[in-house]
Amino acid sequence: MPRDPMKVVCTGDWVAVDPDDRDPRYVRTLLPRRTAFVRSTSSKRSEGQVLATNIDHVIICVSLAAELDLGRIERFLALAHASSGGEALLHKSAMSWDSGAQPVVVLTKADLVPDPVTLAHLVQDVETSAPGVPVLTVSAEQGEGLDVLGAVVGGGTAVLLGQSGAGKSTLANALLGEDVMDVQRIRDVDGKGRHTTTTRNLLALPGGGVLIDTPGLRGVGLWDASSGVGQVFAEIEELARDCRFHDCAHEREPGCAVLGALDSGELPERRLESYRKLMRENQRIIAKTDARVRAEMRKEWKRRGAMGRAAMEAKRGGGPR
Repeated sequence: MPRDPMKVVCTGDWVAVDPDDRDPRYVRTLLPRRTAFVRSTSSKRSEGQVLATNIDHVIICVSLAAELDLGRIERFLALAHASSGGEALLHKSAMSWDSGAQPVVVLTKADLVPDPVTLAHLVQDVETSAPGVPVLTVSAEQGEGLDVLGAVVGGGTAVLLGQSGAGKSTLANALLGEDVMDVQRIRDVDGKGRHTTTTRNLLALPGGGVLIDTPGLRGVGLWDASSGVGQVFAEIEELARDCRFHDCAHEREPGCAVLGALDSGELPERRLESYRKLMRENQRIIAKTDARVRAEMRKEWKRRGAMGRAAMEAKRGGGPR
């Protein structure tokens, strides 16, 4: 019988072993997890991959050496917010901002943006895409911002997440005060990094706390993150409460408060498109294992198809004969 990938021992787990065993590495019991960061696997099967567990802070590293990808930041945040406590993670995403793993966005290589006004604008862009989430600027090269980040991660377990070249290993070395993790130069062509870190490493910080460094992530698939998406796009969820229909899809429905905010300029179109994309992706993931959700999606597809055909017929009927 194949193993449940969600219950495979992962970096950050607490386990029980028998010291009298010939091989003391044999795990007798996997203790309940407080929190876990999970993404969907790249396989066609509906499976989750646990990247780190029992974490208090999710440090999302974003390099300022390349153009900001706000959509990717929102994707990381949706997963971070969905890192619910305990075994409930295996069934649903139910995390409040006051419990579970707290996300922090760290803009690395801040020394590459010497103009303080430009840097402030970049921080503001990220803050708009990460409502309520701390956004820190750090330069491991010059030691700037390390004291603030060190205070954040010093009280528990933190996991560093981000693409290759985001500066995770360099940041880990700076927080450790010594070169423990190997680092490589980023490519000059596109500012992307090479996969220097190939395993997840648990590192004890000298000032207290534990740091988990992870390999660079090329893809970050959502895993049952509907509540996480709702928290990242809290302003859209708030607007949706004033829509005329409770099941409004925010597409063409009359009385849609979300579309009204889009028309007035209150809601940026990029934010709404990112919200739609993540919600659709998350629904597809859930539908793989939930027959009820699959049925609802088919019903919605039929409804939209009927609406489209009706609009086309009305257009034809109203035209010249």
